[in-house]
Amino acid sequence: MSGETMRFRVDLEGQPRTEDVLRLVYTALKEKGYDPTGQLVGYLLSGDPAYITTYREARKQIRALERDELLEEIVEQYLKRFESSDQEA
Repeated sequence: MSGETMRFRVDLEGQPRTEDVLRLVYTALKEKGYDPTGQLVGYLLSGDPAYITTYREARKQIRALERDELLEEIVEQYLKRFESSDQEA
C-alpha cells in the first residue's frame, strides 16, 4: 500500500439511471409490505438478489446495476444533505 488515496470512478453510460432503479425497487418493496431499508441493506451487503422482490421486475432492474453503483448513489444523495446545510449556515 502506498498510503495515497485511490480514486474510484464509475462509467454509467448506457445503463438505467441508478436513482430510477432505487426508486422502483423501494416502491415495489414497500407495496409488498417489506422494509425497503432492511431489504436493500441485505442485498448490498450480501449480493443475494433474494432480498429484492420480483414484483414490478424490481429484482431484474437492480441486478442490471453493480452494487458499488448503488452504494455510490446512496452515499452521494446522503452527502448532498451536508452541502445544503453548509450553505444555509
